[in-house]
Amino acid sequence: MSSAQDPFYIVKEEIQDSIDKLQATFHKLEQTPSETGERVHLTKELLTNCESIEWQVDELNKTITVAARNPAWYGLDEAELEKRRRWTNSAHNQVAAVRKAVEAGKAKNISLNGTPQGLMRLPNDRKNYYDTRDNDDDFIASESDRQMLLIKQQDEELDELSATVRVIGGVGLTIHEELVGQERIMDELSADMETASNRLDFVQNFKLKTISAMTHPTSPSRG
Repeated sequence: MSSAQDPFYIVKEEIQDSIDKLQATFHKLEQTPSETGERVHLTKELLTNCESIEWQVDELNKTITVAARNPAWYGLDEAELEKRRRWTNSAHNQVAAVRKAVEAGKAKNISLNGTPQGLMRLPNDRKNYYDTRDNDDDFIASESDRQMLLIKQQDEELDELSATVRVIGGVGLTIHEELVGQERIMDELSADMETASNRLDFVQNFKLKTISAMTHPTSPSRG
């Protein structure tokens, strides 16, 4: 069977084409500014495609294992089997390198932008407000007491306001975390569905090509 009719080489070309597109998308990601919707979209697309291609390479590698049990029946020899193994290993390494780079960039982006900012606290301590006041008897004690009481009341109001702000901020942060969690679940579900669809298409395509090659053989030996 010639390379043009061998299901392995037909699928190999398709996988290599997917790897080439994957690397092109990765180069596009490198040129995309951080903290943009497009970068987020490209990151998700790359990780999904990496998983899909890795699975396809693993499935293709299984066919090598099967053929190695009886190479003569498939018209193969050990040199050809080793050649196929080297290619699948190379393909796997290419995809793994892209995945590692994308995940590293994603982790870096999270570390830079994922830390919630602390809530600004309102000043609530005027303990020393009157420390430098002249203690002269000319200051009427009642007036001083009235001023201190007023400041104390203001401090208490500021403390309550500060506490309210912190509570509201905490609630807002909790809601944000829940929304992020829900978005992550939806993204994972979408990625799983896309991966499952890609795998189904790959298996069906591979089976059809295998059946076609076996139905129209040209020669048991390699061309």
